[in-house]
Amino acid sequence: MDNMMPNIDPKQMKSMMKKLGMKQEEIEASEVLIKCRDKELIIRNPQVMKINMMGQDSIQIVGEIEERGLSDIKKEDIDAVVEQTGCNQDEALKALEDNDGDIAKAILSFKE
Repeated sequence: MDNMMPNIDPKQMKSMMKKLGMKQEEIEASEVLIKCRDKELIIRNPQVMKINMMGQDSIQIVGEIEERGLSDIKKEDIDAVVEQTGCNQDEALKALEDNDGDIAKAILSFKE
């Protein structure tokens, strides 16, 4: 929390938070994923703080945010292409996207 208010002594900040009935706890995370309806937000190298104020928990996340759109291709389809071709998950997803989700065409694209 001292990163948000650099001019305040961390001990003073903790004292003020305690008086306000606030508790904070750092959560050691290597990555945070937020799934939205149409995209995912990936926060890399996050600093995650759980803050409890009067019984209400909130989370503060600071880090490098990457946004990626969601594909409507099913995991089972990706797994089928991987199994049949020996490619990796990313290659299978790209092949399926390039072939409008057609599993057979995606598999055949590796044999060309």
